[in-house]
Amino acid sequence: MLNRDNWKEIFETIQKNKLRTFLSGFTVALGILIFVVLFGFGNGLINTFDDFFGNDATNVFYVFPSRTTMPYKGYKSNRVIEFDNSDLADIEKNFPLFLEYISPRITRQDTVSYLNESNSYRTLGVGPAHQFSEMTIIMKGRYLNNQDIKNKTKYAVIGRLVEEDLFGAKNSLGKYIDVGGSSFKVIGVFQDDGGDNEERIVYVPYTTLQLIEKNTDKIDQMVVGFKPQIGYAGAMAFDKSLDQFIRSKKFISPKDQNGIFIRNVADQLQQNQQFARVLQIIVGFVAFGTIIAGIIGISNIMVFVVKERTKELGIRKALGATPKAVIGTILLESVFITTVSGFIGMLIGIAILSSLGDKLKDFFITNPYIDTSVAIAATFVLIIFGAIAGYVPARRAARIKPIVALRDE
Repeated sequence: MLNRDNWKEIFETIQKNKLRTFLSGFTVALGILIFVVLFGFGNGLINTFDDFFGNDATNVFYVFPSRTTMPYKGYKSNRVIEFDNSDLADIEKNFPLFLEYISPRITRQDTVSYLNESNSYRTLGVGPAHQFSEMTIIMKGRYLNNQDIKNKTKYAVIGRLVEEDLFGAKNSLGKYIDVGGSSFKVIGVFQDDGGDNEERIVYVPYTTLQLIEKNTDKIDQMVVGFKPQIGYAGAMAFDKSLDQFIRSKKFISPKDQNGIFIRNVADQLQQNQQFARVLQIIVGFVAFGTIIAGIIGISNIMVFVVKERTKELGIRKALGATPKAVIGTILLESVFITTVSGFIGMLIGIAILSSLGDKLKDFFITNPYIDTSVAIAATFVLIIFGAIAGYVPARRAARIKPIVALRDE
């Protein structure tokens, strides 16, 4: 079946039937190409979710105060819930098995200036552990430490773009900047992979900000990091226990949907990854449907090929060709066209994905890709079914008696 005469005959047949060969190959190549691209888009969607959560720690809760909507234990509804420094200490004391770190966050928008340069930036009063939740990367100097919190120092850690805006090419370390009317010494410069907005932030000790604001102990929210080893189930249990603890301390009804809100990043990541995987499965089914369409297409064309060559096959059998030889000739042609076209479609699809990068980021598809093993496996599936598509009509043709075939018009 693999002798030189067979290959010569196949190439002669292809040369004589260029349009038919092109249509057969195009159907196969298009099926694999669409499969590769759609499957790659599914992976790109997962990459988008991973990038969204990857810029910050995922083993973290963000705890926000709100207003109550129900009366509880003598307290009226519509009560404003506030957090203070004692809440930080109580959480540390009551959840040592779960807790890895905790940091308050006080958010302000201040005018920050140095000499003749000024701009409005977000100013955050935080603790040292805040660096872990935001995955802040120190470029120069250092981050805030516990001594800064204890001594209520007027130190500031500024974002890379804040330094560029205010200092230009100069080094900002050791310089004093005006933050909302108070002078702070720059002790560090950071960068953040979360984007430009994350690098236009000024971090100061939360105790210093509280001192400036009439020596209050109020905080806007709490950032609670849990130990990664407790896993997803442990994180969900900690989430529930923390919610109950804060509600009990602040006298918030367990049935009140408001009062406090805990944003569980681990749970959000889990849900979004599950959603992305479901979408990928759906996309995979659609993509597999294109392969089925390609198989049907090649099958229909091979039926036509066999019908067109019925008289030729009859002459072959009259001259002594065995049914096995007839089947082999048609099958080899089908597999050859399917293989070449399949790999062409696969390579074009991979090339398209490689060229996209983050161009479709606005459509929530980042760096789409497909594992080469998956693409090759899909191509081989198509080749196998292409062989079956060629075998069925070939087997039927091999059973036709020569006299019947020679009468075919």
